Amino acid sequence: MHASRKLWTWLAVICVLSFAVLGWVGTEIYLKAPPIPQQVTSRQGEVLFSDGQVQRGQQAWLTAGGQQLGSVWGHGSYLAPDWSADWLHREALALREIYATKQFGKPFAQLDFEQQAALGERLKREMRANTWDARTGIITLSPERAQAVREVAAHYSALFGADPSLDALREQYAMSSGSLTDPDDLRALPAFIFWSSWSAAADRPGETAISYTSNWPHEPLVGNAPTAGAGIWSIASVILMIAAIAAMIFYHGRAHEGDDPAPPKDDPLFDLKPTPSMRATRKYFWVVVALILTQVGMGIITAHYAVEGQSFFGFPLGEILPFTVSRTIHTQFAVLWIATAWLATGLYIAPAISGHEPKFQALGVNVLFYALLFIVAGSTATGWLGTLQHMGNDYSFWIGNQGLEFTSMGRVWQILLFVGLLFWVLLLGRGLLPALRKPSESRGLIAMVFLAALCIGGFYATSLTWGPRTHYAMVEYWRWWLVHLWVEGFFEVFATAVIALLFTRLGLIAASTANSAIILETIVFLFGGILGTLHHLYFTGTPTFVIAIGAMFSALEVVPLAMIGVEAWRNYQRSKAAPWVQAYKWPILCFIAVGFWNVVGAGLLGFAINTPIALYYMQGMNLTAAHGHAALFGVYGMLGIGLMLFCLRGLTERAAWSDKLLGPMFWSLNIGLAMMVFMSLLPSGIYQAWASVTQGTWFARSPEVVHSPVMETLVWMRVPGDVVFAVGCGFLALFAIKLATGKRGSNVVVGSVVPGKR
Repeated sequence: MHASRKLWTWLAVICVLSFAVLGWVGTEIYLKAPPIPQQVTSRQGEVLFSDGQVQRGQQAWLTAGGQQLGSVWGHGSYLAPDWSADWLHREALALREIYATKQFGKPFAQLDFEQQAALGERLKREMRANTWDARTGIITLSPERAQAVREVAAHYSALFGADPSLDALREQYAMSSGSLTDPDDLRALPAFIFWSSWSAAADRPGETAISYTSNWPHEPLVGNAPTAGAGIWSIASVILMIAAIAAMIFYHGRAHEGDDPAPPKDDPLFDLKPTPSMRATRKYFWVVVALILTQVGMGIITAHYAVEGQSFFGFPLGEILPFTVSRTIHTQFAVLWIATAWLATGLYIAPAISGHEPKFQALGVNVLFYALLFIVAGSTATGWLGTLQHMGNDYSFWIGNQGLEFTSMGRVWQILLFVGLLFWVLLLGRGLLPALRKPSESRGLIAMVFLAALCIGGFYATSLTWGPRTHYAMVEYWRWWLVHLWVEGFFEVFATAVIALLFTRLGLIAASTANSAIILETIVFLFGGILGTLHHLYFTGTPTFVIAIGAMFSALEVVPLAMIGVEAWRNYQRSKAAPWVQAYKWPILCFIAVGFWNVVGAGLLGFAINTPIALYYMQGMNLTAAHGHAALFGVYGMLGIGLMLFCLRGLTERAAWSDKLLGPMFWSLNIGLAMMVFMSLLPSGIYQAWASVTQGTWFARSPEVVHSPVMETLVWMRVPGDVVFAVGCGFLALFAIKLATGKRGSNVVVGSVVPGKR
């Protein structure tokens, strides 16, 4: 117990210091982010963009689809261009042609080598010059650059409008005609895209050859190349990672964990009978299966748009289900079904652990279910309707689709979800309270479960930190608090503690060993994970030191994964510890699959793109998608399915349970995911990375590459993996239907404990 208290102290110190640093970084981003001009003018005084147009343009872009329709500073979807890279390249080409015509009277391509070289250097000086005046808030451009900006702005207004001459390009971008209908939005949108591009090329005040985005995107025309810091900190992070892994292996070799206890002769949970609140969680899992099926269906449609753009095998599906809507549902439901599985697991295990059913607990579980169902259905419907009906910026932000990846639901729905999560924490706390009060070897594990749940509920508040006109760099800062810390951080701690608790309840792990191991694992994970959040923010208008901190701490995120294989092997051995353990074979195999995908998806594929020098060339490419699919479903998805199966095992009569459908389900999901990642997403990401390195980010995201024969062939190569994966989902659905129509667990309370009595 003394050793455990020391570990808790270390955990508290690390969390406080890490969040203090992360908060300080946020203040520095706020102070040093790219300035938003009050005006953009030419030297002759012509106003190109007026006060407030950059902010309105940001709103307009998010309303048109935002990060579901291309990306800005590398964050978003991959079919349409990265608009900041696209504008930068288009403006550079236009300005170069203007120079050539004015100075030499002919197109740039017809000039000789010396003339082209001279204009190339002039172009770099012009584009990198920071002409923002802090006193007046005005960016001043040369007459030639002002002309180039007007040309590119006209292209963007026509593209996001309904100009029929750009229909073919919209088809390649999977973009609907008339994405924006308000004339003021069409005038403001180019202001925001110009500003994001200007920030990517203009040197920081007092710096040379370092832009506000640390020279991202790669664009040789304007001299955008990796900074020295990106290379140095990449090397340093790899060295640190190797050293830390060696230290972890050395520590693990010296520290004797102790053998697992002798398993009980019979299943300790055999006589566990579900309480009313435990039985009420059953419907949560049916919704989980429905959300999985919907998410996979939307993923198939979204992937197909990469070939046909606005049609599905010739049917004009994009008219009623645009790419921006299908991708929003695909990404949003991925988080929602995983979260629902984990929330239901918490509500299920609370009475089982404490042996106590609080008064009105079942009512609370039912109320929360219908509230969450209302939020999921309502946010999806209003977002879809707002996109189709072009209901404007205010509607999109408050009720419809905010246009931000993984955090797309309108603010009203976010507030309701935050309230729902706090209510979940309350229900979980009520159920766990007796066990938290009673001294036991498992109390540390139970406390970890509750603290992680408290963080899950509380940290969702970060989705409420930005407003409609918040600086885009700060929106990204807070968004990654939610996506990285909420999903990749506290959910993982919660799930790991729950799994350890389940194994101790089964008598397969000693409670004292699990207690210390989980605290130590959480320390190691959060030590790298909290500040590792910054690896998402290398190039989003942040100070250069973000690269150093993000690189070093994100490298430490890989360290705990070094021992995942050992843990997976031990879990496999535990699955054979006694004959009765076979009843939990498939949940345990799901946990073992989590270990595999943690190493492959989060470890190998994640670290492949996490170093600054790698991400400089790969941000916004399909290598990110390969990592995302392998880590999100492989780790969190398989974990959610494993927890769901464990809970349903306890909610079903033993005679009504059948494993026949679970074997094909398990292997189809994992094999299909591997085929999808390694036959399609990874090769296409490597192909795009080559294009990015050789010619620039704009090229890797251009229709010339995205719709090249190679890339479209690789899109079709997803089909075999998608089919196998979909078959696995079908087996899961059949299993759920069979279970729902079969016998249920008896209406007897846990053990001999009567609800409301001790």
